[in-house]
Amino acid sequence: MSRNFELMQQFGEHSEAASTPKPSVILSKAPEEVCTNGAHFGLAQIAHEETLRLVQRIFLQQKEKPPHAVLFAGIDHGNGCSQICLSVAETLASTVKGSVCLVEANFRSPSLPALLGTTNHYGLVDALMKEGPIRSFAKPVQADNVWLLSCGSLTADSPNLLNSDHIRARFEELRKEFDYVLVDAPPLNRYADATALGRLTDGLVLIVEAHSTRKEATLMVMESLRAAQIPVLGAVLNKRTFPIPESLYHRL
Repeated sequence: MSRNFELMQQFGEHSEAASTPKPSVILSKAPEEVCTNGAHFGLAQIAHEETLRLVQRIFLQQKEKPPHAVLFAGIDHGNGCSQICLSVAETLASTVKGSVCLVEANFRSPSLPALLGTTNHYGLVDALMKEGPIRSFAKPVQADNVWLLSCGSLTADSPNLLNSDHIRARFEELRKEFDYVLVDAPPLNRYADATALGRLTDGLVLIVEAHSTRKEATLMVMESLRAAQIPVLGAVLNKRTFPIPESLYHRL
């Protein structure tokens, strides 16, 4: 059995009767990680290959109506959602000719601007409170085809804007202005923000952290997403470590 699927199989077994398709699973690891026997692998290359596989499966291999606006959300804080969302955007932008817009919709703990070496100033919050074309609130961050709509000028009431009437119109603008829209959301286990955002997109990529995310929490989140009729397009098993050398996995 592929290592990408073995740890997630237990979750899939509980969703066989669901109307939502079973999530595909991908492995992603930070460059500094090592397997438990201390051997170092080409982890950056592994992460890149798995990210490319996710991009192909979700965006490029769909025969009918491939998703163009996708939400990324973890179960808990610290699942690596923002980094994965950014990696997918970069890989997608290098694979297709169209423009990609990253949307920082995590008003609780925004991370994308820091990962990209920029600031949160002037972004989604401002677009929801002011007039003007949506592109005027975004900024190019890599070449000409990767843009960032940061969260903007946050206040204590900013999360309430995610349920406003204006946000639907703004997301429609994003779809028209950019070929692909990738949205970074707060964790599903703590806030309802991702559910509200999921209704504005074509589906959700679920981030699960190996050895940390609880099975019960994942099942509850999946039930909640099904009840809200939000398609789960894929799942990422992040920070997976190996108890045996990587070379042996290729023989399994």
